[in-house]
Amino acid sequence: MVHGFLRTACATPHVTVADCSANAESIIQNAKEAAAEGAEVIAFPELCITGYTCSDLFLQQPLQAAAARALEEIAERTAETGSLIIVGLPVSDGRALYNAAAALHKGRILAIVPKSFMPNYAEFYERRHFKPFDAGKNPARTLYLSEKNPEVPFGTDILITSTRDRNVKVAIELCEDLWVPLSPSTKAALSGATVIVNLSASNEIIGKASYRRTLVSAQSAKTVTAYLYANAGNGESTTDVVFSGHSLIAENGTLLAESELFSGKTIFADTDIERIVHERTRTTTFSDCADHSEIFREIPADFTNGGYDSASLILQRKIERTPFVPSGEKERAERCRAVIELQAQGLAKRLRHTNAKTAVIGLSGGLDSTLALLVTARAFDLCGAERRRIISVTMPCFGTTNRTYKNACALASKTGTELREVRIADSVTQHFKDIGHDINVHDVTYENCQARERTQVLMDIANETGGLVIGTGDLSEQALGWATYNGDHMSMYGVNGSIPKTLVRYLVGWFADDAKARGDTDTAEILLDILDTPVSPELLPPNGTEIAQKTEEVVGPYELHDFFLYNVLRFGFSPRKIFFLARAAFSDRDGKEIKKWLVSFYRRFFAQQFKRSCMPDGAKVGSVNLSPRGDWRMPSDASGAVWIKEAEGIEC
Repeated sequence: MVHGFLRTACATPHVTVADCSANAESIIQNAKEAAAEGAEVIAFPELCITGYTCSDLFLQQPLQAAAARALEEIAERTAETGSLIIVGLPVSDGRALYNAAAALHKGRILAIVPKSFMPNYAEFYERRHFKPFDAGKNPARTLYLSEKNPEVPFGTDILITSTRDRNVKVAIELCEDLWVPLSPSTKAALSGATVIVNLSASNEIIGKASYRRTLVSAQSAKTVTAYLYANAGNGESTTDVVFSGHSLIAENGTLLAESELFSGKTIFADTDIERIVHERTRTTTFSDCADHSEIFREIPADFTNGGYDSASLILQRKIERTPFVPSGEKERAERCRAVIELQAQGLAKRLRHTNAKTAVIGLSGGLDSTLALLVTARAFDLCGAERRRIISVTMPCFGTTNRTYKNACALASKTGTELREVRIADSVTQHFKDIGHDINVHDVTYENCQARERTQVLMDIANETGGLVIGTGDLSEQALGWATYNGDHMSMYGVNGSIPKTLVRYLVGWFADDAKARGDTDTAEILLDILDTPVSPELLPPNGTEIAQKTEEVVGPYELHDFFLYNVLRFGFSPRKIFFLARAAFSDRDGKEIKKWLVSFYRRFFAQQFKRSCMPDGAKVGSVNLSPRGDWRMPSDASGAVWIKEAEGIEC
């Protein structure tokens, strides 16, 4: 394992019904091929050693004996792989026949897990051949398989635990066990299982693939596990039904890999066990349920060594560059619409509650203030209030460019708001004189005086008109502390407070697309030009007509910082793991560049908590937020030494 990733695979071998030797050859070949790709856990379908569709042949002693011999052969001939291999077969304890799964590792048969729930409806008639296993009536015991394996652990109370990483605990269930209200995997997860392997023979009918996909994803979410669903396919009898080999791998509600129907291909996914453990720890209700867990037998095995390291591992999963923004166009549009509605509804409630007569916004012609204005306009529409009661204030000063100024004025006009222009250069110059600051020294005082003057203007206009100052700062700026304390850091309600910069861009783009769809090409063109403008606070004099102060040249690319922010807050990952993930997501960026901005992120994040500790109200819209009243509570004087030291020590 590397950085908590466990490489998993689901294989669908070609089976010959009732020919255990032929099936063993197919299973061995598939297992070796998957192991060669670094798979540490390899799942095969239900009853794959015999074929699921043997029907009454299951009751024939020669078939049962052949299955046991084939199992031992598979174990011996896959011993050198080092992978945990799980296959299905019928086993007898001398009193009943069980539909079971066998866990194999380095030539050993570690355990046999029987199926708990036997479908006996519609096209299924498993109770004709197999006995369902009732854990309540069967104490922990072993099963005699042969002279080579006289005491194999047998039951549903079994976890295969990695000796290299005890967070990796594998439990097994079979097909119908997933489809019942209280699955064995639920009990196993509460008892510590982080990986569930389901050996299945789910036949294909119209619409079933979609339902199966939903079921697997939902169970992985409810149990907070990696869930492997290996399904039967090629070679099964088609006397009455057809099997497609539809296999899936999901992790905590997210589908990581899925086979095409009838493809017969092995699927792989690197499941993040560290992420699963963090999610369980963070979600305290999971541990509340685990208080009622059962005692499982743990069988140790050294199977989490895929033969790769941090440098050579190419992840078998997609790492999104923009975790706050869906990659699919349709899903992205739906997300934008939902986020905007949440922002607007939150502000509308505050406007109604305070009986605000106006909303006051500092409009700069940049992305954040543009989004704030558009959301405020939507909130006023929800309240049935006239948009002219929104006061858009442009406050040109030393760094304002003609481009941003014109866009601010044009947008205020197109949205139907009142535009006020308050030029603050004279006020700021006077303030410099009052405090004895040289206007030619363009330092932090030079910049922050302008930001605080703007905030004073907005607050005073709000007082004068009986309104609220709408904050424009976003989540990314809060994380980095890229705001002037008691300047743009402060407002009466922050509509963008939980919106990261990467998402702000898409939200403004959504408004542009919406305007274009309504035939409002003028507004669309304004918004597109704002999107094309470099991000800047415009606090330093321009270079001619061009913006001189470009934020991302100072603090770093927001695309990287938002990636860091998401993984730090959402999963608590270490700097080394975040760097590893960033290298996978940003293959076009140099590792030294990523490290530089990662170290910078941690320095800024720890140094700037004092600003977040007194940030204004604002509705949470996503899974990551920095509100001190909700998601993130951190001492303002906490040391970041542990994180910074690790980040600085990363080798590129």
